Amino acid sequence: MARKSYSWGMTPTQPPSTETGENWLRLDRQICFSLHAASRAFNGVYRVLLKDLGLTYPQYLVMLVLWEHGDLPVKKLGSFLRLDSGTLSPLLKRLEAAGLVTRERSARDERSVEVRLTGAGLALREQALQVPRRIAAATGFGLDEIRDLHERLDRLTTALDAAALEETPGCP
Repeated sequence: MARKSYSWGMTPTQPPSTETGENWLRLDRQICFSLHAASRAFNGVYRVLLKDLGLTYPQYLVMLVLWEHGDLPVKKLGSFLRLDSGTLSPLLKRLEAAGLVTRERSARDERSVEVRLTGAGLALREQALQVPRRIAAATGFGLDEIRDLHERLDRLTTALDAAALEETPGCP
């Protein structure tokens, strides 16, 4: 099977070629920067849309997981969001102070803290229903384009996770 050739003259398993004369350290050649810039642009739109909900984007992500899965241990919540407890704990404290969640030690395991939505947290879900539609509209993409991008980003994440694992010392 032939490898897809990218516009800048490399295949997915080849390093950038110095023979092409391209400067591979240019910012506009970095896919990570394109993703970073898109992420910051998304955050700008989310900031406006979430203002009326009283949420920041990271808090919105926490609420999405809780609306979808219900009560969760902090560790499981962090796993869904790819966040460590040091990052997640301050988010949860602010959501608790806002009256949207409660945190309490698990009766089954003292080391585990359960996060639960409050009535206000559950009610906020109704207001949040318009956010994904407005984000989709802001992209200017059709539904098929959004699905395709989502699928490609999931594949990219999986590939990068695998590559990072291969690069980790002591891992097979």
